[in-house]
Amino acid sequence: MPNPDPTTPPPVPAAPAAPANDAAARLATERLVHQLGNAGLIPFVGLALLMWLVNAEALPYVSLLLVSYAALIVSFLGGVHWGVVWHRHSGHSGAPAMCTSEARRHLVWGITPSLLAWPGLLMPEPAALPWLGAVLLVCYAVDRKLFASAGLGHWLTLRFRLSSVAALSCFIAAGAV
Repeated sequence: MPNPDPTTPPPVPAAPAAPANDAAARLATERLVHQLGNAGLIPFVGLALLMWLVNAEALPYVSLLLVSYAALIVSFLGGVHWGVVWHRHSGHSGAPAMCTSEARRHLVWGITPSLLAWPGLLMPEPAALPWLGAVLLVCYAVDRKLFASAGLGHWLTLRFRLSSVAALSCFIAAGAV
């Protein structure tokens, strides 16, 4: 039957159910998430260390690299929340759609990290690095509540480690400027 309202998209057909024996696939995906997350710390740690090793002439360039990377990662953390809402409302996850107020919390918070990171790109590095380190910690604190309510609490241990190392790298790097 044709959709009577052309402004309303047609319903998305449900994805086929995953086989019951997909534990190996889940484990492989979880391992990849951990590997990529840990790899994402390499620029944080490497650039923070490099800031203590380079000469004064190179320091502004290295600090700009770290500030830019930290701001990009903070923005990425917000985008995760849009993905959570889209996934839950797609009908593919098997989980019920979020209530409007929960979806609104995720969507509004989803743009907030980018807005918080933006000033860090405009600040001088001695202020930007601690600012972005603090924003990384704030993102984790908010995600602790929002991830748990979305059924994603099992990712919080990884998020804690990644956010802690990233924020600590920003704080350590700020001491070199």
